[in-house]
Amino acid sequence: MSKVIRIKRGLNIRLKGTAEKITANAPRSRTFSFRPEDFHLTTPKMVVKEGAKLKAGDEVFYSKDQETIRFLSPVSGTLSEIKRGPRRVITDVVIEADSEDSYRDFGVLDTANMTAESVKARLLEGGCWPFIKQRPYDVIANPDVAPSAIYISGFDSAPLAADYNYVFRGKEAALQAAIDALATLTSGDIHVSVPKNDESPFKSLNGINLHAISGPHPAGNVGTLIAKVGPVNKGEVVWTIGAQDLLIIGALLKTGNYIADRTIALVGSSVKTPKYYNTKLGAEVSTFVYDSGLSQENVRAINGNVLSGRAISLKGHLGFYSTEVSVIPEGNDYELFGWNKPIFNKISATRNLTFSWMQPNKEYELNTNTNGEHRAFVLTGMYEKVFPLDIFPMQILKACMVKDLDAMEQLGMYEVAPEDFALTEFVCVSKQPHQQIIREGLDLMYKEIG
Repeated sequence: MSKVIRIKRGLNIRLKGTAEKITANAPRSRTFSFRPEDFHLTTPKMVVKEGAKLKAGDEVFYSKDQETIRFLSPVSGTLSEIKRGPRRVITDVVIEADSEDSYRDFGVLDTANMTAESVKARLLEGGCWPFIKQRPYDVIANPDVAPSAIYISGFDSAPLAADYNYVFRGKEAALQAAIDALATLTSGDIHVSVPKNDESPFKSLNGINLHAISGPHPAGNVGTLIAKVGPVNKGEVVWTIGAQDLLIIGALLKTGNYIADRTIALVGSSVKTPKYYNTKLGAEVSTFVYDSGLSQENVRAINGNVLSGRAISLKGHLGFYSTEVSVIPEGNDYELFGWNKPIFNKISATRNLTFSWMQPNKEYELNTNTNGEHRAFVLTGMYEKVFPLDIFPMQILKACMVKDLDAMEQLGMYEVAPEDFALTEFVCVSKQPHQQIIREGLDLMYKEIG
């Protein structure tokens, strides 16, 4: 029986442009890309040179600090370019794809006789270890440290998020294979969150602790699940894995191939026909964005959701962890006296001259304008209204800004990730970059404490 968790603090941001439950195959991308910035605090070490021929599953680079963690090509083709920034830091690895993929064969793993050592070796060799992240620090997990538990969010409550019930329909076998393998890597439990009163595919799986969550966003964040089930203390390590990443892990175990397929929700008010696309990690977003069409020209494409995603060019590539591409109007226009008149077409967590609270189910067409400039922190009490973790958000943000490691530890920095502060950043009247502040704080702790 699932355990029920009720979230009271949060905010649902309802936007126009939800993906219809239609799935199309995206046109074959001409190039595929790795961006090392997707793998935070990972320094890439190349193992192939420009011009090298690759199969899908061949190693492209590994982590300089943890050489067993490998990053594999999602397709077969030719490594056409290694882009570098200042001090010759690798910023992008571009692969020119063949018309069809040929796969490196890792062999099928005997799931009946799996051990922690055999599973770990297969995930490392087969390029699936980067899907496993750890807390503290929200970085790729250290394979030498066993977690006390594994957490997976079985739904996404972010604006315009993909419907996992639709995405995972008929894929329960791959999910179960991944769960069975991951269970060998921890002496603790695998915790999975699903929406309350929802027929989630995860409810049919064995070997998991199921938690039914109700309430507004960020109910679907894995950080919310961790906070409600087992907050992370100093010296503890837990792992988190994206739900769609389980499918790639399951495919590796069942077929012996690194099949880097991804179902992307193309969403946003600037998309003519928002829907789902089958593509691969690192594909050009233009292959499916232009297939659906845009309703206007001045837009911003985002790898991920509108709260915690990263802006990219329409000629850019899909992120390694992205399950959603959002396209919304660019907010480079300004409204005269917009701060001093009643507002009916925007979402607000307050009731000061705003009326979105009167129509909780209304969908809005918002742009990227922040509706204000960066200014000093002010005490409003708004953060606490949308932040369900048992943490003082204002205090932990200020501790990060002044680099007070003792205060950061005491305030619960070990269990948070930048995405946990996406909503507080959204409602911040001071326009402070909360997610960037938390990321820099985590990086400082990683460097100083380890």
